[in-house]
Amino acid sequence: MLLSRRLAAAVLLALALAPLQAATLLVNARVHTMDPARPEATALAWDGEGRLLAVGTTAELQEKFAGAESVDAHGATVIPGLIDAHGHVLGLGMVRGQADLVGVHSKAEIVQRLKDFAAKLPKDAWLLGRGWDQNLWPDKQFPSAADLDLAFPDRPVFLERIDGHASWANTAAMKKASKPLDGDWQPDGGRIVRVGTRATGVLIDGAQPLVGNAVPPRTPAQTREMYRTAFKELVAQGLTGVHDAGVSLDDFRVLQQMAKAGDIPLRLYEMADGNHAALEWLCMQGGQWIDDSGRLRMHTVKLYMDGALGSRGAALLQDYSDDHGNRGIFVTSPEDYRVAVEKAHKCGVQVATHAIGDRGNRMVLDTYQAALGKDAQGDHRWRVEHAQILALDDIPRFAKLHLIASMQPTHATSDMPWAAQRLGIDRLKGAYAWQRFLHEQVPLAFGSDFPVESPNPMLGIYAAITRQDLKGQPPGGWLPDQKVSRIQALAGFTRTAAYAAFMEREVGMLKEGMRADFVVLNADPLTIPPRQVADLKPLSTWVDGKAVYEAGKADAAR
Repeated sequence: MLLSRRLAAAVLLALALAPLQAATLLVNARVHTMDPARPEATALAWDGEGRLLAVGTTAELQEKFAGAESVDAHGATVIPGLIDAHGHVLGLGMVRGQADLVGVHSKAEIVQRLKDFAAKLPKDAWLLGRGWDQNLWPDKQFPSAADLDLAFPDRPVFLERIDGHASWANTAAMKKASKPLDGDWQPDGGRIVRVGTRATGVLIDGAQPLVGNAVPPRTPAQTREMYRTAFKELVAQGLTGVHDAGVSLDDFRVLQQMAKAGDIPLRLYEMADGNHAALEWLCMQGGQWIDDSGRLRMHTVKLYMDGALGSRGAALLQDYSDDHGNRGIFVTSPEDYRVAVEKAHKCGVQVATHAIGDRGNRMVLDTYQAALGKDAQGDHRWRVEHAQILALDDIPRFAKLHLIASMQPTHATSDMPWAAQRLGIDRLKGAYAWQRFLHEQVPLAFGSDFPVESPNPMLGIYAAITRQDLKGQPPGGWLPDQKVSRIQALAGFTRTAAYAAFMEREVGMLKEGMRADFVVLNADPLTIPPRQVADLKPLSTWVDGKAVYEAGKADAAR
């Protein structure tokens, strides 16, 4: 009997000590936890499952977890894993295999880049690219098929604009359209740019699939490789999570297979791509689905209300200041949009809607209010993606409806050279209005909208705190009263982004019981000069207590 009691006591002692023996420590760090209860620390401890056991000083944790394996940070700064609240993961992988047209300042330079890229392609392959922006060109006018035809008379060329809301095709590509592009008709939710009745080669929003659907489809193997390319880049930027804004059911199936194989190194919060098969499947799951690993989940549908400001597709309450008679486009008809929102609400699915213009945002707010009814006061956390231009009296409605503003700081600094031309001065008061949202206590989740912008979150933090370009222009920042503090910017990429995905008890802070997702940086974003924030580099990125990226190493652990 005495032996049995001793054995039982030994077993209980072993169980009690097991977490201590399995612990791993990160010591000698400067930790910004983003936990208001304990904002600073010098050490972390986590268990074999990647859950934080303690956050404290190096001396405290070394004493508490004596003999535990430890990683010495050598004084480096540690922050919670960064979360991009709006990106396009597959899109990033796709563009890395296409012609890069970002930042090109003339059509002639674009043609040269395309020639260089085409030299590596099979003779009969489509020439695809992304990133052109007519606002950077001397004439600032949309291009035409004729600009491409001389260099590419036979090979189909299809080039997405930087924002993804317009495409530029050559004549060979237009010949493969699903229906003739000439005439006086327009597709639903889009516009074919024409001179008279002749299509010029530029297709806006809902017109893009007329040619885009003729591009040969990807195989599942190609999709997997594109995801791997994107994952590698994202973790190298210090991202431990992405809210993936729109995925088809077929592509989600590929991600499910990758998650099962342990082939996803960061947390993906997937949004179904509109009122299609992925939403149907999600509704059949009861409105949410989470992989056993915790790396892949879906609980949201991504809908589109309007287009983009750069291509004059954002829906405005008044005419564009530089295009009289044009008030933009509803990419989704208000009736179809209402049906999709009500369907998601019935299924218990979080709704996230792309809305850029003040008219687009108002339509979203009106539809949300009608669909939610008394449930508007519940914990639904519906989102407006971009929330870029608002009538000032619509901003308080976000708080009343308990919505989240999912915004991208680098959109402001990319658009500031020409936004006033599109909108005029008065409408800028409600444009990229981060502080106005925060004043109304609206949760502000930050992202990048990659590959529209760079996935580097340090560029987003820099843009948020300065509202300047990388040359420090304009002095003092553009519309500087809307700048945010460093803590507010970091919160947008950590704890508020986590909240926007119902994950605030798992990630977004470094706190006992939460996941050991963190980034080790080469300098402190809260103390270095503002311009240096843009140049910060991760030394390592950790998910579930495992390094998924280490600077200088070709392959990271998963």
